[in-house]
Amino acid sequence: MNIGTAERPLRVAIIGAGPSGFFAAEALLKGPLEVAIDLFDRLPTPFGLVRYGVAPDHQKIKSVTRLYQKTLDDPRVRFFGHVTFGKDVLKEELRRFYDALIYTVGAPSDRPLGIPGESLRGSLSATEFVAWYNGHPDFADLDPDVSVGSVAVIGMGNVAVDVTRILAKTADELRHTDIADHAIETLQRSAVRDIYMLGRRGPAQGKFTTKELRELGELANADVLVDPQDLELDPISEASLTEDPMVAKNVEVLREFAARTPAGKPRRIHIKFLSSPVEVLGLERVEGLRVEKNELRERGGTLTAVGTGQTEVLPVGMVLRSVGYRGVALPGVPFDERRAVIPNALGRVTQEAGGEVLPGEYVAGWIKRGPTGVIGTNKADAAETVRSLLEDAPQLPPAAEPDPDAVTRYLEARGVAFVGFDHWLELNAYELEAGKAQGRPRVKVTRLEQMLQRRGKALR
Repeated sequence: MNIGTAERPLRVAIIGAGPSGFFAAEALLKGPLEVAIDLFDRLPTPFGLVRYGVAPDHQKIKSVTRLYQKTLDDPRVRFFGHVTFGKDVLKEELRRFYDALIYTVGAPSDRPLGIPGESLRGSLSATEFVAWYNGHPDFADLDPDVSVGSVAVIGMGNVAVDVTRILAKTADELRHTDIADHAIETLQRSAVRDIYMLGRRGPAQGKFTTKELRELGELANADVLVDPQDLELDPISEASLTEDPMVAKNVEVLREFAARTPAGKPRRIHIKFLSSPVEVLGLERVEGLRVEKNELRERGGTLTAVGTGQTEVLPVGMVLRSVGYRGVALPGVPFDERRAVIPNALGRVTQEAGGEVLPGEYVAGWIKRGPTGVIGTNKADAAETVRSLLEDAPQLPPAAEPDPDAVTRYLEARGVAFVGFDHWLELNAYELEAGKAQGRPRVKVTRLEQMLQRRGKALR
């Protein structure tokens, strides 16, 4: 029997129900073959980074979930939540039930700074802090100490800007968002007055977008301070203003910030360029951050930040590092430790970089290419992977047990408390209704046990 027909659909398991997983499912649904898709996620909720990574005061970005919801509404798609790959379900078993697997697990970890004192209490990754205020059940008990007067945010990307903005806003400003209730309660007690956002290179090398940067200057509760000397550009940086319109706009916004007279607002955001953290100070918890001043030097046509030996100590009580996400290896799946990705060729998983292709295994998103781009970038990336899969479909080794109920029986036999689409609809309706009563988009359930209370076994 030919695979990809109404009688025998191409059965695909997608591991990870975040943006890349949904874009891959959408591309498969629009393809020429009949498909049956099962989306797996270790959490009972779909949408991944959109639910747990996008800032709560950026609701427009979260509207993409409406498209993802339409994908879940398609009868060819099922959702298996609260299923951990490699623990609840093994790769070897999945290969029995599916003709192809697509790994779309993102990059859930973070890159360390690699400096002394980084493990002190009060030194956190932005990944943890973002997950905490967005209601991720793994971080509901994080309880960051915001009784400190100053915080350092290490990084110059959009996540660093998000973290800085959330710290700078009042709890009342965030009450109309879908920020976690425990975060509102904690931020209500915040004593933070100064937030230092540090970048090791110059303003022309910042990774933030202009829209995100401009928002910092529109905060009602915080002045933005930029040292005009930090905005003096070297020739290569100056040339980049004509080559990249966004860089030019970013520098323009920063120069406007530098020209402002502080209004005396309750909080201050210090944007500091050419600054590298070299040591987190303290005995048991963070008591300061030693920062070295850098200069940019040209090497092979690119600019490298080089320390000058000149240091200063910032009197911060918390350090949030935001220097990049990092992929994590999956059990039984090849992994490139240096790049922290699954090695692949156009989305086809390979044994190693440039190595032999593993038939029937594919990868998309950040775990495929690294943590680059915005949510929409993953659409083209997933489409490339699906094209490879569809090209391979006639030669794929068929699943030994293609019956859709086989995987359900397998999970039940292992005692896996999986949840399905109906459960998500119930949880989603509950959160939306709770939000409506408070004039908010939703009130998130943040405890795993509460998410599972109304778990049913029906997948539809």
